Amino acid sequence: MQSLWMLFASFVFAIMGVCVKLASITCSTSEIVMCRGVVGMSLIFALTKLQGGSLKTTLPWHHAWRGLVGVTALWLWFFAIGQLPLAAAMTLNYMAPIWIAAIMFTVGWWQGQRRFAWGLAGAIGTSFIGVALLLKPTIHAEQWLGGVTALISGFLSALAYIQVKKLGQLGEPEYRVVFYFSASGVLAGLLSGVVDSLLQTGHAQVLHSLTLHELGLLLAIGLTATMAQVAMTRAYRLGAMLVTANLQYTGIVFSSIWGILIWGDHLSLSGWLGIAIILGSGVAATYYHVRASSK
Repeated sequence: MQSLWMLFASFVFAIMGVCVKLASITCSTSEIVMCRGVVGMSLIFALTKLQGGSLKTTLPWHHAWRGLVGVTALWLWFFAIGQLPLAAAMTLNYMAPIWIAAIMFTVGWWQGQRRFAWGLAGAIGTSFIGVALLLKPTIHAEQWLGGVTALISGFLSALAYIQVKKLGQLGEPEYRVVFYFSASGVLAGLLSGVVDSLLQTGHAQVLHSLTLHELGLLLAIGLTATMAQVAMTRAYRLGAMLVTANLQYTGIVFSSIWGILIWGDHLSLSGWLGIAIILGSGVAATYYHVRASSK
């Protein structure tokens, strides 16, 4: 049941995606990543102090690796959301469960821990067909850069989620994992923002003059991201990895609905078929993985 936290996380992540797409019109990716991290750090710090918890960790290098991979994936994803229709950007990033299944399957097979599972391999391959069907009506030739960055973001997210699971197995609570990830986002956003401003204007500047509308969007991004991050971390820490990962696919459905309601995005029959194939393949991958593990 702990894996069901990912269902809540996916819904809130979809809301965050809406706010990111709206904010990316006037705010840079660096500003969005940094402000997201600032809000996350502040909330987790306050809650930790109120509950008498501790942010001290004995696993700094594990957090550093999770932060490096996770923030890079986040930066690429936010960039892609600004370039692509919301459903397309969310779908490519949400290929992370497919990458997780592929990584675990390949490592297990290579180390001789399991035989080659044609069913699992077929489910993973079929997921890519579903992604192609979903993206075909939405991505245009000029949007290839956003598509590539979102695809890379999905793979890096898979590595980050595997690290989240490892941190949980080592005893790190979710609030500590989220705090150091948020801190990594602040540092990355700050550095990239300063570099961008120096290259463009010759002056170091962290943020441009924000309007109330922009400030509200950035605050909403931080709040929704923190809520979803805590729920996601709890799901990966306490739940079965592939069950949790496959529940993440529901975010594609949520983002598709938001895209239709807000931007009037149109999904053809092949697009909806692609969503159905991706969801079905995710369930199949979970089934084959659980069966192989039980054996």
